[in-house]
Amino acid sequence: MRYQEFVIPLLSIVTSLIIGAIIIHLSGLNVFRAYQGLWQGAFGKPRAIAETFVITTPYILTGLAVAFGFKCGLFNIGVEGQLYAGAVSAAFIGYALRGLPHFVHLPIAIIAGIAGGAVWGAIPGYLKAKTGGHEVINTIMMNHIMIKLTDYLVKNPMHDTTASIPRTPYILDTAYLPKLIPGFRLHWGFIIALAAVFLIYFVLYKTTTGFEIRTVGLNQNAARYAGMNITRNFVIAMAISGGLAGMAGANEVLGLNYNLPAAFISGYGFDAIAIALLAKSNPFGIIPSAILWAALRNGAGLMQIRADISIDLINIIQAFVIMFIAAPTIVRWIYRIKADKAKADVVLTKGWGK
Repeated sequence: MRYQEFVIPLLSIVTSLIIGAIIIHLSGLNVFRAYQGLWQGAFGKPRAIAETFVITTPYILTGLAVAFGFKCGLFNIGVEGQLYAGAVSAAFIGYALRGLPHFVHLPIAIIAGIAGGAVWGAIPGYLKAKTGGHEVINTIMMNHIMIKLTDYLVKNPMHDTTASIPRTPYILDTAYLPKLIPGFRLHWGFIIALAAVFLIYFVLYKTTTGFEIRTVGLNQNAARYAGMNITRNFVIAMAISGGLAGMAGANEVLGLNYNLPAAFISGYGFDAIAIALLAKSNPFGIIPSAILWAALRNGAGLMQIRADISIDLINIIQAFVIMFIAAPTIVRWIYRIKADKAKADVVLTKGWGK
């Protein structure tokens, strides 16, 4: 029954919120006030909604990045590093290239961000295909490399000597992503992220490359027997995945910060794993999943103020959502939902060393 693909994630969220409510009640705090603050902080006013969508933007792109890797049977843990690679590349192009009109400079800066992430993603894809090196280990290590490399670049060759804190020079006005709504921080990167969802869906389900990537993800041996190039598909999948993450980093620099500080710690790359799992790697499912995660993140502050509750409760709720998504049998048992025997659970990645 295909409806379970939507019902199980929804019930996972509801169950997690119920558990959160129980924890709040046992702590002697007001459940209604806490969740009211969470809702109002995320959607209560136009500015709150805009801020939620600001956070949604990188979540959509990084969630797509992880989901695309899943489609090829790859677990891309390196989205955080690929996001950094895109941010560094976009920042450099943003302040170093001068004398270009806006309609030329901005696309070049965005493309540079995509390219930076794509290169950083393609490397572990190639290592996986050629040496058998597991992408989880490689991408985790490359996260550390890129984060430390970014710190070095921002504090040394890319450092703005006129700044009181370690950061790059401000990007030029010609590289700015325009604001989507005047007076709000929401920028056109949000529209780019939504367009990326449709583009990734088209690539995966309407092109030969997408068919090969999905086939390799389902069964490498069958794909190889059919004449598909496993190495090429691994590299392409990880490059596209990295490029999406790099675009997220470019959006943060070109649409929000307008420079790259040394303490550029986002956490988006790791939250993206949960978003992709919640969406079942469906490109269109990434949008509501990203909005949910952004709402929890944006509304947590007001919830903390209104109910005098620790902001860590949001992390607890998110952890329960992930747990229920990873173990849907628990949700089926709680709500007495029979498992769909005709459709086996999707295996996202291959085992270690395979």
